[in-house]
Amino acid sequence: MRPPSQRQGRPPEVRLQNHPGAEANSGSVLANVNQELSKLEKRDWELWWIVSATGILLGTGFLAILLPAALKKTEDFHFEITVPRQLVVGLLVLLILLNTYLVSRRLELRRLRQRMISSTIQNELVRLQSFTDPLTEIYNRRSLEELSNRYISHARRLRKPLAFLLIDIDRFKQINTRFGHLTGDFVLAEIASVLRTSIRGCDAVIRYGGDEFLTIVADASASEAQKVVERMHSYLGEWNKCSHLENCTVTLSVGVAEWTDGKTLDEVLDLADQDMFAKKAQRDPSPSSEKSRAAAADS
Repeated sequence: MRPPSQRQGRPPEVRLQNHPGAEANSGSVLANVNQELSKLEKRDWELWWIVSATGILLGTGFLAILLPAALKKTEDFHFEITVPRQLVVGLLVLLILLNTYLVSRRLELRRLRQRMISSTIQNELVRLQSFTDPLTEIYNRRSLEELSNRYISHARRLRKPLAFLLIDIDRFKQINTRFGHLTGDFVLAEIASVLRTSIRGCDAVIRYGGDEFLTIVADASASEAQKVVERMHSYLGEWNKCSHLENCTVTLSVGVAEWTDGKTLDEVLDLADQDMFAKKAQRDPSPSSEKSRAAAADS
């Protein structure tokens, strides 16, 4: 497996569709586009009705002239018509104006159709990008409520388990202090890539805070989500082997909590937070971690 730093990031509009409920949202956008296109198609049909009605009127007029001559009981069919020059000129002008109107309307409808499709796609991309963290290219905190509601609705409807993983980068402040904020940003982006590699397409990774991430694992209990945690530690171990940071090993503390029907999102996140602090205290028995362990025990 290549290190996550060498992986090509997926565009936000692709990543943002890999979670339950995104199909419904995309379907809603497509439904709106189809509705507007239907309105334009209705205008097309109106133009064709005008063309058809004009053709029928002209054909009826010619038949009214030809039929009397054709029904005469004579062996020879002789057809002669004399019309004023003004009538001929008027008909030609009418046909020219009609064709000009039809062509201009068709071009206008085509421009409207292209503008509407382009505007819809751009608006959807802007909406999707507003839910993306520009540094890590994953979901941001703003998307949490919408995403969690969709995942919870999906789990409740199908009666499936749902797990939340709260992830914290250990001693991240020391990394910032030692290597600088630019390197800290690099580490955040790389950790996001590791987490994204560790999950399935139906799961989601969110940048929850400065150095905290949240992973939503669909159709998985707390025990089943441990496999995802193991993958995270494994892939991060491979990343550390590449020696991106001199004499520094990056580790994660991951808290796991399972959502059950009746629990609010805040309650689930609080449980994951407590578990994460407990894992951090076990990994780093420093005075600050001892305080974290005591706070978790008091909770």
